Amino acid sequence: MSMPENGPATTEEPGTAEAPAETAPAAAPAAAQKDPWSDPRLPWEGKPRTQDILCWAGIVLSGLFYLVLIPWRASLVGTHPVISELLNGSTESIISAAAFARTGHGTLIVALLAAIPGLMKFDAIWWWAGKLWGERIIILLSGKNKRGLRYMDRVRVSGRKFLWPLVVISYFLPIPTAIIYVLAGWEGMRLVTFLILDVIGALLWAGLLCGLGYAIGHPAVDVAKTISHYGLYFTIGLVVVIVFFQMRSMRGSKVSGNAG
Repeated sequence: MSMPENGPATTEEPGTAEAPAETAPAAAPAAAQKDPWSDPRLPWEGKPRTQDILCWAGIVLSGLFYLVLIPWRASLVGTHPVISELLNGSTESIISAAAFARTGHGTLIVALLAAIPGLMKFDAIWWWAGKLWGERIIILLSGKNKRGLRYMDRVRVSGRKFLWPLVVISYFLPIPTAIIYVLAGWEGMRLVTFLILDVIGALLWAGLLCGLGYAIGHPAVDVAKTISHYGLYFTIGLVVVIVFFQMRSMRGSKVSGNAG
């Protein structure tokens, strides 16, 4: 009785089974060679240039400047409102300076002019950021609401007809002025033109606040002095609020990172 013939045994060529094992180590060096600067949270692409570092340092220092001023912000508004204007250009300091002028302590023109450098001191840095980094910095500043991207689309369509008035009224809009200044740099607006429009907008905003403070007069002075008297408590409250929102923002970033 004849036995059935078996087909020829299939043999694997040497090295075939080891091919996947060879590709796995090859992927490791590729991942290790990934550019450390290719981070979507950074406004520039690739390794930063000198101007990138300088502009980024200016933005960081501007934030630190306001943090350092927190302990004196409340105390100055009722004692030296003009100095407070020069340092931070805050709404309460401008109103207070004009109210003090109404009661004979200072002049209205000084209260108005002192607000201009306080309001504009870091605006050119944001213009420069827009010129350097364009859409990337606009996306970073826009956050979740993407409002900056909507303004960017309007600028693409209307150009300076939309952007120039936008810079002038930026102080009156309920969005961070930095987004608008970045748009001006991204669009190619000259620095001189930007500064002229910014001065006009700052004068309009400071004039409105000075008029309000001058009209209120003595009651506004009393409120400012009360704020200065309890300046320590206001400072502690501001620090608590800032820390709370910073921790909330960091927690939201971790949650979104884990979800991704």
